[in-house]
Amino acid sequence: MKEQLVELLQQNARLTNAELAVMLGSSEAEVAAAIRELENDGVIKGYSAIVNDELANKDQVTAIIELRVTPKRDCGYEGIAHTIMQYDEVESISLMAGAYDLAVTVKGTNVKDVSMFVSQCLAPLEGVLSTATYFILKKYKEKGIIIEGEEKDERGYYFP
Repeated sequence: MKEQLVELLQQNARLTNAELAVMLGSSEAEVAAAIRELENDGVIKGYSAIVNDELANKDQVTAIIELRVTPKRDCGYEGIAHTIMQYDEVESISLMAGAYDLAVTVKGTNVKDVSMFVSQCLAPLEGVLSTATYFILKKYKEKGIIIEGEEKDERGYYFP
């Protein structure tokens, strides 16, 4: 039940316990207890809304920064990741496999602010070998939700 519950909450965190109970074939009390346990165990870290930034805040810029770093002895990439995630500008940070080590998503009020953050805060950090910054121009889909463009027809397609 917990896996299904998590999946339903990822799709729509505004579902009530009563709605979730019907969907899962459980009682409201069982759903409430399962959610509480998932939160206490750290499986559910929080709840958020998916927002069309263009409509909500036209004065905001989002960038993805690739970082190549030298892992520190005894703590690997964790030390530098923990340092970077303390900055308010950092929305997310992930360890990657491939051409770079860390992917950092940053928000700022304009391109210059983000550029200054990268050049003054990220690039000088001990262990950072290089950075590459990519500004997001437009989001079409996020976390499975279409932000901009044609909405999916939930009825599907019929091919005779």
